[in-house]
This record gives sequence, structure tokens and C-alpha cells, in this order.
Amino acid sequence: MKRRLFLLLCLGGPLAVSGAARAAEPVKVVYHMADGIDQASRGLASIRNHLRAAPDTRIVVVALGDGIRFLLKGATERNGRPFDAAVAALARQGVEFRVCNNTLTAHSIDKSELVPEISLVPAGVVEIARLQAQEGYAYIRP
Repeated sequence: MKRRLFLLLCLGGPLAVSGAARAAEPVKVVYHMADGIDQASRGLASIRNHLRAAPDTRIVVVALGDGIRFLLKGATERNGRPFDAAVAALARQGVEFRVCNNTLTAHSIDKSELVPEISLVPAGVVEIARLQAQEGYAYIRP
């Protein structure tokens, strides 16, 4: 009986410490943008709400396919409001915007056409998978 209790404490101890360590880490979320302007409008609103409720959340936006459209200079929402100010404001709050270089190549878009707050990644889907599998990011597709 004592041996069984000893084993349970030994095995449970690292798990309890691991869980406590995770609780202290900020939540990390990747927002996947792939569907164009309407998705971007919804997504940016969700990110603003997310940060209001949980300001310590680490957020990365990965844009690919039609999802890069809102990150082009001069892009506007359907109501005419420009995206660049919203992107800049979120970037100041620590949100990272990553754009798929494969998409730029496929659509013949030069990096100079994008807002300055972005960084390029070789492949958007690979970046999303890497963030989830290797860095523990939760996935949201607005």
C-alpha cells in the first residue's frame, strides 16, 4: 500500500507541476484568414474582443489565399473603413500578422503592396501547423 501511494505521488507530482506551469503561461491563439474581406472584418472584430477580455493572449494572424486581401495597402471593409488603421492598432497591442509567400507568388503580388506590419512566411498552412504542433497555439478560423 505504501509503495502504491509512493508511486502515485511520484507520478502525479510532475503532472501537477506541469499543469501549474501551463496555467502561468499566456494563452496563444492563431487566427487563420483565408476567405477574403468579410472574414477579415469578422476576424479583426473577434481579435479586438478577444484582447479586451484576455489582454495577455498572444495572437498570431496567418493570412493566405484570399485572406491576404485585407493586408494590401488601401484595402477597405465593405463600409469603406480602411483596414490599415485597424491592423496597425492591433500590431501595437502585440498581434502578429504573417502572410503566406506562396500566395504572393501565385497572385503576382509584391511584398511592397502589403501594409508594413506584416512578416512573410514561406507557406501559410505550414506556419499554422507549426504554431499548433510545436508552440501550442489554439486554432481559430473566424
